[in-house]
This record gives sequence, C-alpha cells and structure tokens, in this order.
Amino acid sequence: MLPFQVDSHSGVPVYRQIMDQIKYYVSSGVMFPECKLPSIRELAQFLTVNPSTIIKAYKELEHEGVIESLKGKGFFVSESAPKMTDDERREALRRMARRMLSEAHQMGASEIDVLQALDEERLAINPNSDLIVSLVLRGIRRDR
Repeated sequence: MLPFQVDSHSGVPVYRQIMDQIKYYVSSGVMFPECKLPSIRELAQFLTVNPSTIIKAYKELEHEGVIESLKGKGFFVSESAPKMTDDERREALRRMARRMLSEAHQMGASEIDVLQALDEERLAINPNSDLIVSLVLRGIRRDR
C-alpha cells in the first residue's frame, strides 16, 4: 500500500487529508487510471480512523471524477481523473511551505531547524532519496 498519513492536529479534516493525498498520487502518475485503491476497511485500519471517514473521502473523490466504484470490486482511479498542472503543483507546494514556515516562525524555530526537520521527514518517507538539502545540512552541521 502507498504511504498515507493523517494528522489529527492539523486543523484539516481527516477525510480532506485523504482526498488530497489521493489527488496528489493521481496527479503525479503514482496512481494511474484503473489503479485499485485500498479497500475502505483496509485504509481505515491502516490510518486508525473510522471507516465512515474513508467512505466520505471516496464518495467526494467519486463526485469530483477522480475515482469510480465498480460494484463488488472496489474503487479505482478514473480514466478521466483530472491531472494537476505544473502551476497547480507549484501553488500547492507554496501553500504547504507557507503554512509550515508560518508555524515554525510562530514557535521560534530557525530556518535551519525547518530544513533539518524537512530533511529528516524526507528520509523517513524515502530513505534512498538524496537531495541537495542533505548536503547543505551536512555542511551546516559541520560548521556548528
């Protein structure tokens, strides 16, 4: 199963977080037309949420044309699922970055703290990833 995560403290409804993650997977091509989504029960157990939360997310995605249900078979990515443009992707990333930086500033975290946290989470999600952030942080850590 693809990595899904929810943050009950984010202020964003859990069903919305699930919807956004599925949309991102679809727009990036990780999930493609006719790709089967996790069952309602499976995803609810994985995320430790009520199955009605998954149902709500799937129904909304179905209404938006991102996924479709096949009776007795489950939910699948729709052939006509809307793709995210490069501009939309950049804008979504800017919103996430703005929110993260705003909250970090409010708690008094430095830019280096933010980059380090971002790098640690990146490695937790994909240990094989190698970004310039790691190289920059290694240099900064040596200088401290």
